[in-house]
Amino acid sequence: MSKIERLLGEYRESHQNETNQLIHNIFVPLIYLSVIGLLWDVKLPWNMDFLGGEPVNLSMVIAVLVFAYYLSLSFSVAVGMLIITAVGMVACYLYQGAVSIWLISLAIFVVSWVFQFIGHKVEGKKPSFFKDLEFFLVGPMWVMTKLYNKLGIKY
Repeated sequence: MSKIERLLGEYRESHQNETNQLIHNIFVPLIYLSVIGLLWDVKLPWNMDFLGGEPVNLSMVIAVLVFAYYLSLSFSVAVGMLIITAVGMVACYLYQGAVSIWLISLAIFVVSWVFQFIGHKVEGKKPSFFKDLEFFLVGPMWVMTKLYNKLGIKY
């Protein structure tokens, strides 16, 4: 059994309840995107000339590491997660609102985690990341592979 199959199988074990699955399908992607927003405002001392001198931020650095992790498991999952990550980053880059991205992301993060814990209360099982922090990255991959299965895309 491949590592991706093992991880998804372990994750699936604590996500059997339909209500918990629905909650996860909505709020895991929101948590993923909110982390991009939370890290977006952490500027690093480098500039990207191709973006008009936009400073590199921690979100960009972490995204490269997360992409490498997903790529080590599955090319198609890595591409899908790269697209989701890029959408989140473009939204952060283009956002011009009065409220900071960081504050909006924090609110989404907190509300999403409240729902996650409600889902696990319904499920009657602890969140997978209590066992292993790697499951913070398995959750988004689990949602992505469920979508892939519906679309007939192999992972």
